[in-house]
Amino acid sequence: MSSSKGKKAIVLGGSSGIGLEVARVLSEAGAEVIVGSRRGKLVETIPGITVDSVDVLDRDGLANFFQRHGRIDYLVNSATGGPRAVGPFMSMDLDGFQASFAKLWGYANSVRIGGGHVKDDGAIVLVSGYPARKHKPGYIAISTVGNAVEGFVRGIAPEIAPVRINAVSPGLIDTPMFVHQGEDREKFLAEGTAHHLIPRAGTSREVASGVMFALENNFVTGTTIDVDGGALLS
Repeated sequence: MSSSKGKKAIVLGGSSGIGLEVARVLSEAGAEVIVGSRRGKLVETIPGITVDSVDVLDRDGLANFFQRHGRIDYLVNSATGGPRAVGPFMSMDLDGFQASFAKLWGYANSVRIGGGHVKDDGAIVLVSGYPARKHKPGYIAISTVGNAVEGFVRGIAPEIAPVRINAVSPGLIDTPMFVHQGEDREKFLAEGTAHHLIPRAGTSREVASGVMFALENNFVTGTTIDVDGGALLS
């Protein structure tokens, strides 16, 4: 295991939720952290973290972003790319299904454009999700995109070696992405995890810990690390 102290990291989609927590943990570990976000600001101020506006779907803008920040040790992308379609596939708006793949295009753009800025002993982490391998009816778009992300990681790892690349796959995590509030939120998370081996929602901090493992462990590449409370086994 290497230390993140003194390393330089870019976290895309890091203005809130899991990405923000990854940025926070990296900063606490002594890394220089640049958050790239369409918002151009964080939902809370964190000392030591630089924020720069960028859209992962804008290739020219992304190229300029990486050019501004130079060589890096770590690249983490947790950007969703936009809304994702939910509902039965046979009645789903196919434009919505296709738009769900914005997450994959954003990830592909970041690796293609940003990968050349990662040092040879550096690492890339993309964030997937447990629906890639287990999902309820109505989540086919999210599942298919997750499958594509994890397959991309396995396929690209031999091409970009010695740079390492891994995916981290969270379970149901209590983040600001859920619109539910108060008792409705508690009920939604409780019902969604009732049959998981660890029957509660995960935290962004727990997912960030998995991302840190993927970044710092120099003997891990081309794989998916599950941080899902046993959701895949339930």
